Order: sequence, then C-alpha cells, then structure tokens
Amino acid sequence: MKSKFVLYFTNTVKIFIIFIVLFCLKSSSSTMEVLSTNENINKSIDLSTMAIYINKEEEQRANEEALQTYLWGSLDSYTGDLTGYGAFCPLCTGRLACMSNLDLSNGRTTYEDTTYGEVRIVASSKNLPCGSIIKFDSKIISEDPVLAIVLDRGVLGNDIDLLSPSEEYAARYVGRSKITYDVLRMGWKK
Repeated sequence: MKSKFVLYFTNTVKIFIIFIVLFCLKSSSSTMEVLSTNENINKSIDLSTMAIYINKEEEQRANEEALQTYLWGSLDSYTGDLTGYGAFCPLCTGRLACMSNLDLSNGRTTYEDTTYGEVRIVASSKNLPCGSIIKFDSKIISEDPVLAIVLDRGVLGNDIDLLSPSEEYAARYVGRSKITYDVLRMGWKK
C-alpha cells in the first residue's frame, strides 16, 4: 500500500510541477508581449509632409542639374585659329569694340562676368555676339580649360584672338594654333 501512495504522491507532484511550469511559461510570454508592445501605436506619421519634403529635395537637385547644364552645356562648337594680341597692337586703339569703357591700360586681360566669374577676353568675328562665353582647351595657355568672353572684334570666320598683356607676350606664349571651342552663352541675355 505504501508503494501505491508513493506512486500517487509522485504523480500528483509531477502534475503540480507541470502546472507550475505552464504557469511560468504563460507568465513569461505575457511579459514578453508587454515588453515588445509598440508604444507609438497611437501616433500618426504625416506622410504627405514627408512626400513634400522629399519632392522639394528632388526638385532642388533637378534645378541644380538644369542650371549646370544651362551654364556648362555647349550650345555649339566651332573650329578656328587661336592667336593672341595686345591692347595696343599697331591697328588697335586700346579700347574694346563691345565695351569701350573698360580700361586696358594696366595690362588687363580678364573680365568679371556676373554668371561665369573671371574670364579671359577674346576678339571674334560677328559670328559670335558680344558677351558670348566660350570654352576651349589650349595647353599652351593653361592646363585647365579656358573660359573667355567675346568683348572685341577684328578677326574673320571662326578664329579667336586672345587678349594678352602685350604683343611680345602674344607672339611668344600664344602664337597660332588650331582649336575647337564650345559656345556656352550666345551673347548677353537681356
């Protein structure tokens, strides 16, 4: 009889332990649920404001790309001779055809353009209107591309004459070479 009692007691203890284990598991899963509850469930996200912000960033990026294309995109390309001249060459007056009030007596060879900054001054034929901006590569003049503005006349066709500090400088450092240049702006915008 003692063995039946021990067996009954052992089975009861086992069942009790199983209930305790199940209770603990249930309690721990409830705790886990509580710990993983999203406290922000009642907060809303204004997706339309986020979309407007993203669209403004994309619009700004697109505007910057359009500006860069507008400023640095080539409108046309020409090939001609590049030569140099001094402001007081034998047939020169020391004044520019497109901007006669610009003082060149101090050896000035650049112009401060409101859009492109400091650019070199060149003479061209009337193929390019005054105020046109051109870009060309000439390793004789600079390792970087040269930006120039048309402010003078006196050459034919597609040739370009680069304003130099003197005739001697032009002959020695510019000479005559064949170049291809891009027109970035066709005259001053009104």
